[in-house]
Amino acid sequence: MLYSMTGFGRAEGMVNSRQVVVEMKALNGKQFDINCKIPPILRSYELDIRNMLNNVLLRGTIDLTITVKQEGAAKPMVVNTDLAMFYYQGMKQIALQIGLPEDNIISTLMRMPEVVAADQDVMPEGEWHEVQKVIDQAAKDLMQHRLTEGEALLRDIKLRINNIDKLHEKILPLEAERKERIRTRLTQWLEDMTSKEKIDANRFEQEMIYYLERIDFSEEKIRLKQHCGYFNDTVNENDSAIGRKLNFILQEIGREINTLGSKANHAEIQQIVINMKDELEKAKEQILNIL
Repeated sequence: MLYSMTGFGRAEGMVNSRQVVVEMKALNGKQFDINCKIPPILRSYELDIRNMLNNVLLRGTIDLTITVKQEGAAKPMVVNTDLAMFYYQGMKQIALQIGLPEDNIISTLMRMPEVVAADQDVMPEGEWHEVQKVIDQAAKDLMQHRLTEGEALLRDIKLRINNIDKLHEKILPLEAERKERIRTRLTQWLEDMTSKEKIDANRFEQEMIYYLERIDFSEEKIRLKQHCGYFNDTVNENDSAIGRKLNFILQEIGREINTLGSKANHAEIQQIVINMKDELEKAKEQILNIL
């Protein structure tokens, strides 16, 4: 099975009086790279979160957002009552001295420095384990999304490799004609250079063998066939992260196709090679999206 590099996952749950919402988005990336947006209450667990997601998501650029809401507030707050009473006594005394009403003292008081602050407490370990379950569920949701997209990529990539294999089969009927054309062309060239009587038949045969060996691409055809078969076997492996391996196989396929093109000396075969390269480039583009 193949997993796409991209995906989205979301999960939420209640942990005591807190509502935890986890969202994560994955994009293409050669390594595992994560951008965390988490509340202060979970800051001490950030390394655990990173390690946990690295084991599940494996590769890609990950954007993670965790929101912890308590009693409808996204950022649980605490009130410093001792400091608030200190400010209140001072404000009340000033209001009495200058004859101002005390109606707005509370609203002013709540805006004073450090009277109201975000809850910076560390989440208890027991609650953290429950949050882990929500994060894990979001990660599984993302991987399921990756799998769905990967199935579509798999169909397209298989089509490209099978097209290369079919194009390879079209070369076979052209080989005999190709060799005969080369032999005729060499003979004509030698006749133009010198008269037939002066041609050393044995030397000519040796040169022909040497030349034909240089342009023979039997081994390249065999390896190309093997690489295509190996690719199809590999995509069916039960491995969640085979993008790099498939990319290496495509590089080997490309090497054999390039050699076929350089040795072809045949217009129709070169056209087939061009079509092979086109299919290969389409496969390479899709492989970049594979985990």
